[in-house]
Amino acid sequence: MQLSPSAYADTFCRDSLPPPDQWPDLDFALPELHYPDRLNAADELLNNTIGNGGSGRRCLLSPTQSWSYGEAAGRASQIARVLTEDLGLIPGNRVLLRGPNNPWLAACWLGVLKAGGVAVTTMPMLRAAELSRICDISRPQLALCDHRFTAELAAAAVPGLRMVSIGGAVPDDLTATAAAKPAAFDSVQTAADDVAMIAFTSGTTGRPKAAMHFHRDLLAVADTFSARVLKPVPDDLFAGTPPLAFTFGLGALLLFPLRVGAATLLVEKATPAELADLIAAHGVTVLSTAPTAYRAMLAVGKADQLRGLRRPVSAGEPLPESTWTAFYQATGVKIIDGIGSTEMLHIFIGSADDDIRPGSTGRVVPGYSAAVVDDDGKPVPDGEPGRLAVKGPTGCRYLNDERQRSYVRNGWNLTGDTYIRDAEGYFWYQARSDDMIISGGYNIAGPEIEDVLLCHPDVAECGVVGAPDEARGNIVKAYVVLRDGAVGDEAKALELQNLVKAKIAPYKYPRAVEFVTTLPRTNTGKLQRFLLREQAAGRGPVTAGREPEPPARDLAPAR
Repeated sequence: MQLSPSAYADTFCRDSLPPPDQWPDLDFALPELHYPDRLNAADELLNNTIGNGGSGRRCLLSPTQSWSYGEAAGRASQIARVLTEDLGLIPGNRVLLRGPNNPWLAACWLGVLKAGGVAVTTMPMLRAAELSRICDISRPQLALCDHRFTAELAAAAVPGLRMVSIGGAVPDDLTATAAAKPAAFDSVQTAADDVAMIAFTSGTTGRPKAAMHFHRDLLAVADTFSARVLKPVPDDLFAGTPPLAFTFGLGALLLFPLRVGAATLLVEKATPAELADLIAAHGVTVLSTAPTAYRAMLAVGKADQLRGLRRPVSAGEPLPESTWTAFYQATGVKIIDGIGSTEMLHIFIGSADDDIRPGSTGRVVPGYSAAVVDDDGKPVPDGEPGRLAVKGPTGCRYLNDERQRSYVRNGWNLTGDTYIRDAEGYFWYQARSDDMIISGGYNIAGPEIEDVLLCHPDVAECGVVGAPDEARGNIVKAYVVLRDGAVGDEAKALELQNLVKAKIAPYKYPRAVEFVTTLPRTNTGKLQRFLLREQAAGRGPVTAGREPEPPARDLAPAR
């Protein structure tokens, strides 16, 4: 594959790309995906709006402040000057970013790209050991860290890493240093295929995988899913709970609004009730969050505050049909479900409006292709389960990682999900490929059972996995978090088992039900089913490992 001449003096990222024969096939058939060879995504996101709509349009908001596009561009330019003039950044250097969702973190991300750096945004909840592993892989020279989250980064003791705090009463605070700089900067004229960011997967075991994305990729996801399915307008106000370190959050809260000249409300932390109140108070029209959050806001009686939403988006986990239906009945608004991945950058299957089929993830986003294939990579007939394979203008490029060969095969990105495609082209999620339960010769998808259990009024959260069984190989086991006041006893377990038998094929019912107070989740809120499987096999407690607060209680922890 022929790449454009790089603008980077530090060649680490380009040197670390997979060999060309391990790349996925890329598809740029849509005319809007034909980008110039020289492209700086930060300039595209900021300057186009300033040129077309003026610098006074609102851009980056928090519950207490509002920056216009001119102010956001000015601060990003000042940060770029600090990086290059004071901190010695050269094009291609990696810059680690650490902080909660707020305008300063967004401005830092934009400033890094303007300066020709590569953004490595991390979850604020990560501890020293996790940060050390990330730095060992991405090798950042600089770190811009919110002053409230410096301790763990300092404890990581990364050799050669220079840390600058954002906010706080210290002499070299970035906000003060940047304020002394001119609010203009000639951005580095990066190549469209220069690496703009390194995103770490929210994987739960082993060495984290680092996905590299180009400047053109950042625009491509905005020009496909956002432009063709979400269809935002300049007067929209975006908000959501995923952190900017999570590619779902980066697209939903920064790339998509800025691409169309809209504004984004960045929230550091909010309970379900607080998030719903912020949505109503600020007039949020586009919301991106996980299915649990939509259920939680309804559960605390906040349906009225959500009726002004124009475009609610769900991703990160499968959206149960029961959740979709409950939200629609309570608000009159249809949730747009979607599946994306860190490797693909954002959503590649999802439908809106009359194209929605509740319970289905949707159809392929224009610009992408998808197929359901067997273990040999051959398409399976519609209606049969298989492995989801995707290709489009974005794709997996791991940084120096042999697992590239597993994710990309025959030009396709294999997401690790089991799906069924129907005759109309709708994709129906079955399970993660390693979450399929084989019991007594039957293939049973845990999320299908979870969907049924969540219909019960006493069930707040649940996770379903296979538990070893001498007679059947595995049995279905459900870990259930009940709502406050509900009693988890044998009678309740039998009630839940009978519910599953009544709703779906009886052989799928959970032969074991265990009531727990919390479920293990990743920093991005995904259920860690591997920990449940380990517990079911007697290898550890359900809550093994460090977890964020469950989303049902705290939708946007300062991570």
